[in-house]
Formats: sequence, C-alpha cells, structure tokens
Amino acid sequence: MTFVPADRTAEFIAIVSETGTGRPGPGPGRNKPARLRIVWLGRRRVPGIEAGAEIRVEGMLARGKDMPTIFNPRYEIMSRQEHE
Repeated sequence: MTFVPADRTAEFIAIVSETGTGRPGPGPGRNKPARLRIVWLGRRRVPGIEAGAEIRVEGMLARGKDMPTIFNPRYEIMSRQEHE
C-alpha cells in the first residue's frame, strides 16, 4: 500500500498479488505471482483494505508502464489476516 503526502492529490494505491499460484513454465517472469495495481482516486484510505487482506476486485483494466492497473474498482473483502 502507498500513502500519498497530504500536499498531493488524494489517492490510495495497493498492489494485489495472487497467492499460492505462479505462472508455470520456463522463461522470464515464470513462477512469480501475477501482480495488479489498484488505485482509488480521491481517497487517502479505503476501509478494510490493508496488508494481508484477501479481496476480489472488478473494473476496467488499464495497461500500466510496469503492471496492469485498475482505477476505482468495485471490491469485496473476502477475508482479513488476523493480527496476533
């Protein structure tokens, strides 16, 4: 998750990755989980979105320079990681 300084336009960014699955086969980028950047514009925080949370997102996929991005997605929190 990325927190933007107060003097910049509000946005909340999270990088989502698949767990337990990798891209099979030989070659670069294989056996690494797929990653997706999620950006909520106009918000500094999204309740329930925190490190370790399992979420489902839906929205228009944009090609980012380094990874695919979804802006202002619809989302569902599937589970949260319990803190001990």
